[in-house]
Amino acid sequence: MKILIVDDEKNIRDVLKRYLTHEGFEVITAANGFAAQRVLESEAIHGMVADLKMPEMDGLTLTKWVREQGYEIPILMISAHGDISDAVSSIQIGAQDYIVKPFNPESLVSRLNALLSLEKFRRIHYNQQEESRLIGASPQISEVKELISRVAETPSTVLITGESGTGKEVVARDIHSSSLRKDGPFMAVNIGGVPESLLESELFGYEKGAFTGATDRKMGLFELAVGGTLFLDEIGDMPMALQVKLLRVLQEKKITRLGGVSLIPIDVRIIAATNRDMDAQVEAGTFREDLFYRLNVVRIKTPSLREHLEDIPEMVGVFLHKYSLAMGKQVNKVSEDALEFLKTYLFPGNVRELENLIERGVIFAMNDTIELKDLAVPLDQKATIPPPRSLKSIEREAIILALQRWEGSRTRAAEELGISRRTMINKIQEYNISI
Repeated sequence: MKILIVDDEKNIRDVLKRYLTHEGFEVITAANGFAAQRVLESEAIHGMVADLKMPEMDGLTLTKWVREQGYEIPILMISAHGDISDAVSSIQIGAQDYIVKPFNPESLVSRLNALLSLEKFRRIHYNQQEESRLIGASPQISEVKELISRVAETPSTVLITGESGTGKEVVARDIHSSSLRKDGPFMAVNIGGVPESLLESELFGYEKGAFTGATDRKMGLFELAVGGTLFLDEIGDMPMALQVKLLRVLQEKKITRLGGVSLIPIDVRIIAATNRDMDAQVEAGTFREDLFYRLNVVRIKTPSLREHLEDIPEMVGVFLHKYSLAMGKQVNKVSEDALEFLKTYLFPGNVRELENLIERGVIFAMNDTIELKDLAVPLDQKATIPPPRSLKSIEREAIILALQRWEGSRTRAAEELGISRRTMINKIQEYNISI
């Protein structure tokens, strides 16, 4: 298990790293929220421990960003005695638990293990139970179900589009389980969640000696999915070099492991998904047009929850059962005012956000009913239009963010922005930036 520790105090980072490492965790540390974002975008993280109060980006803002990006990792917040109300707010926007300073490291490990165990239960439950299927009977969901039934028994590739949290992987699993390949494996990978340097070996595998550390042959996801389905989530994040290789796989139905020379035939159905505008990416030249056409044989768009609010009562029932079972509680109802609120809420996080709200409701419910206060949602979701900004202010902010992500390293920040180190130094002086 790989754990990310985010704290601006180095001594706390070091103590927690030593203790968690001793307990068998692999630990990565970040000195601020911006550095944590960089780690999450480049590493497969299983859980995060974050300080609530940090300069520049606090734990609340980081947690909100993590959930908006679709990362489902457990989050344990560290707070001071006077920050309890903020700690509760962190629960409301996506953290699962908090621990108050000063704390015993053993207590933190126990709480973290509990969160990781619950997440493991959720994933097993999701894969095994019928409730992982697409939920709802609205016209929008019925249309998606109809498309699933029509495409499932064909060998065609499918591109699933839609906002984050709308159930794109659920649709992919439903296609697989309704197809002639249902007895074969369903393998899934989040393209954006795997570092580019590792993605190729994850997909294609490698031969012994292919690179330093390749002590044995490893089968990639294409081989592991033979006879079944390979789901490529966030396909819009695939690097251009790998887009070429994926196109060849779709054309030839063969792969070559890294360090190998033999062509290996594969019988795999490809389903891809993205929350990006793929047509715009093709037009901008960041996604290959020929690959797009290969993937876009059949397109299914998952509707936002705002488009089918009438399905909320059924979804709530499913999630209530799921989390009551997971937590050993007898919560089986939602109060009338809470349900009415849910039916009019904007749900920027879609079905994933609804599921998280019900999970938190089950946690906070004092009896068998979730009340409105247990949902802990913001009551105002009005959109705001930011004022226009100058190019210089945008450039200054980009430099500050890059420096924060790389914890003050001018060289690495310059590399990220595609400018020279000398230009970076000049810009820091020009904009009077102090990191």
